[in-house]
Amino acid sequence: MSEYLSIPCTAFDGTRQLASGALIDVALAVRAAATAGTHGPILTFDDASGAVIDFDLRGSTAEIVARLTRQGGGGLPESGTHDRPDGATFARSRGRPKLGVVAREVTLLPRHWEWLGTQAGGASQALRRLIDDARRADGGRNRDRVARERAYRFLSALAGDLPGFEEVIRALFSGDGDTFADRMGVWPADVRAYALKLAQANLGGADLPEDGKT
Repeated sequence: MSEYLSIPCTAFDGTRQLASGALIDVALAVRAAATAGTHGPILTFDDASGAVIDFDLRGSTAEIVARLTRQGGGGLPESGTHDRPDGATFARSRGRPKLGVVAREVTLLPRHWEWLGTQAGGASQALRRLIDDARRADGGRNRDRVARERAYRFLSALAGDLPGFEEVIRALFSGDGDTFADRMGVWPADVRAYALKLAQANLGGADLPEDGKT
């Protein structure tokens, strides 16, 4: 199964959670539900970004798999929102798979390359050290931002008409977990549970991995 077909996502039939799991499994569950008849519009969300993923579910299962594989291209959703924390998207490189090394273009000024060339281990190791130092110094702020944006995308797409929506969003961006959960108390249970899951990092919980892997 390709990386794109296995990304974790969750589908809602109106405000009821319909399916959750690998993209291909959720896509086929959405097709089955649409064939049987649904109670509301079906929306599928990327668990890593909270963004809506669009499917073309015409044809046989084999045709759907082939189409989704083409849609994924390098392993990314068509919406382009399966983001890394810096908003960059990329496919896995063939090189050095055991180390998980990914080759990408980096554009720097000559003085930057000159400095990197003088560092122990060369440019690649120096960049890794700089990034690791920045991640440690970040103190989780970027993780919190990713979680806020992930939950906000979902809530904006599905919960905009639910009571207390604006208060929920204010609590989300202020990091007030108690108020965030309390204001959703009258919401459909599935919507509330998924919103809390997506926002966990921002609210002090154990967040989803920033790269979308579970």
